[in-house]
Amino acid sequence: MTPESIETVRPSSARAEQDKSALHRLRSIFSGSVGNLIEWYDWYVYSAFAIYFAKSFFPKGDETAQLLNAAAVFAVGFLARPIGGWLMGKHADRHGRKSALVFSVVLMCLGSLIIALTPGYATIGIASPVMLVLARLLQGLSVGGEYGTSATYLSEIATAKDRGFYSSFQYVTLIMGQLLALGLLILLQRVVLTSAQLEDWGWRVPFFIGALCAIAAMGLRGKMDETREFKKAKTGAQDRGTLRALFSHPKAVLAVIGLTMGGTVAFYTYTTYMQKFLVNTVGLGKDQATLVSAASLAIFAMLQPLVGAISDRVGRRPVLMAFGVLGTLSTVPLLTAMSQTHDAWTAFFLNVAALVIVSGYTSINAVVKAELFPAEIRALGVGFPYAVAVSVFGGTAEYIALWLKQAGHEAWFYWYVAGCIFCSLLVYATMKDTRQHSRIAD
Repeated sequence: MTPESIETVRPSSARAEQDKSALHRLRSIFSGSVGNLIEWYDWYVYSAFAIYFAKSFFPKGDETAQLLNAAAVFAVGFLARPIGGWLMGKHADRHGRKSALVFSVVLMCLGSLIIALTPGYATIGIASPVMLVLARLLQGLSVGGEYGTSATYLSEIATAKDRGFYSSFQYVTLIMGQLLALGLLILLQRVVLTSAQLEDWGWRVPFFIGALCAIAAMGLRGKMDETREFKKAKTGAQDRGTLRALFSHPKAVLAVIGLTMGGTVAFYTYTTYMQKFLVNTVGLGKDQATLVSAASLAIFAMLQPLVGAISDRVGRRPVLMAFGVLGTLSTVPLLTAMSQTHDAWTAFFLNVAALVIVSGYTSINAVVKAELFPAEIRALGVGFPYAVAVSVFGGTAEYIALWLKQAGHEAWFYWYVAGCIFCSLLVYATMKDTRQHSRIAD
């Protein structure tokens, strides 16, 4: 073999290895993202179908009171998220991102099955809402661990130049999970079942589907590659995955809580609560509210990779600042205008405008948090403080909104959302740009 032919073979072999590595990376990103989609579908099915099953699990009363009870259980699920973020974040930092992601799907599957199989209040009395709470606690543990581990995995598996783009798929699949839940609701509402059938037994169908899909996700995640970042940290750090190690980075922990506060309140206001807001306040029918929510979420999902890619070019901080400024200034006008209209198209465009702004947070919040921590505590660092912030602010947003409405002060909630976003804006204005100061190795 001549020297020229050797030089020809070497680049070809190197390219083949690069192509193989890129293919493995894409397969892992796909498997992680699909599993994330199924997990969040299971989580959001509860909210999407609450307007139908609230009557089954709780005593008779007015519709707002029943929805308030369902929202309270939704919030209870959030209480388990910090525990899930701690337990599975610790597991992911010690034993691998892959095994933690598989375990989170198992918990979600169990929660969905319990909800699907539990008899109503009229049959077993108080045991019915108790079982519902148990199921939501299991699902809370699941998503509490899912977020931090998934954010860490997607951020580590991507390359530095496209980390914002690929990590944005965590929220693409999160939103798509919510959209699938709404899409199934639309299908059941308009094609398969009558309203009476949905309220009687049809609401159980999506929980059975979620449990079956979770089993498929276990298989996909079992074939994912582990990240190089974890493999390197595994042999180098003795104190990995502990709260002591986590709290040795207090600024990063507080940054996660602060930057999450406004974003999570805004996200849950314009997504999970919006369907109820459109029915209870705007006055749309349940079918119309579901369509408006689904169409808005479809556009929202498509925005995530675009804004994530922008952050790869201009940095994370300018994108977060845009959300903070626009969210603070526009929340009260947007929600007030929405509450005063009774037109579905107007409500749709106003909600889309709000979600365009919220994309400045949702598209990059995962990668920003991952870039704040070293590999040996990254999953715990992303998942635990984030879960605390989401439990306190995101999980209670719907309950606070309904409680203030029932008290006759619904507009106070608009100011509450704007105030939370402003608090996060103060964090964005003072933090470093994590793209330029990333703790993830290139």
